[in-house]
Amino acid sequence: MRVQQMNHVNLIGQMSSDPKFVEMDGGKRIARFSLSTKETYLDDEGNTKDTKNWHKVTAWGKWVPILEQLGSKGQALAIEGRLRSRFYNSNGKRQSYTEIEINDLVIL
Repeated sequence: MRVQQMNHVNLIGQMSSDPKFVEMDGGKRIARFSLSTKETYLDDEGNTKDTKNWHKVTAWGKWVPILEQLGSKGQALAIEGRLRSRFYNSNGKRQSYTEIEINDLVIL
């Protein structure tokens, strides 16, 4: 039986850094920033606990000028996208990182 696969991420959080803009070969521009999300849960004793997560986010195309104009640290966003793993060599070792590549963005 073949299983349908999906790579889909939805997050609502706050920009935890101002976006950084990079021009790639060929003139394409990207925006990179981190997004923090907070989860609240009850521990074993019934106490409310909060935990924060930070996510690396990359935006291309039409999102770059929007983030240039409206994106800044503390801005609330809803993003929809997919996970991308990238690989590079550093000091002879293969390194990797995972980021969220934006498909859709709503400034809240």
